[in-house]
Amino acid sequence: MLTGLKYRILESPLFRPSASFDEYQSRNERVADLMRRVGICEEKGSGIDKVVDSAEVYQLPAPDFRVGERRTTVMLFPHKRFQDMDRSDRIRTCYQHYSLRYVMNERMSNQTLRERFKLPEERSETVSRIIRETTEAGLVKLDSPEVASRRYARYIPFWA
Repeated sequence: MLTGLKYRILESPLFRPSASFDEYQSRNERVADLMRRVGICEEKGSGIDKVVDSAEVYQLPAPDFRVGERRTTVMLFPHKRFQDMDRSDRIRTCYQHYSLRYVMNERMSNQTLRERFKLPEERSETVSRIIRETTEAGLVKLDSPEVASRRYARYIPFWA
């Protein structure tokens, strides 16, 4: 399992919008300190990166992080075939795939996302559409905007 990855989400009540989950902040620092000392919880917040990595490994739709005023709720989903995923499932999965790959210092491309969705090469246009929609949503951007060919384009999360 992965540890110590810098996985980021759009917002959280305890973190700045672009804050890393490697940074931790507790609501009650005294209780959190005691829990860390007795081994009930960890000091670094690596839970989100582990959840996203597990979703990738088991080919699950990406978790949905719902941010409220005082809490963040994580929605986990059972396995869905690609055909059964809706647009938001696909965009969320694309963004989280690219975020995870970025913090693992790995390249992201149409091919890596096709592999994530378990799609054959013939479906590369479908994956390109998902990447385009995720880019339009402001969640990913081109790694090198000067690359003219979309065929060799690589993408990174918006916060990178």
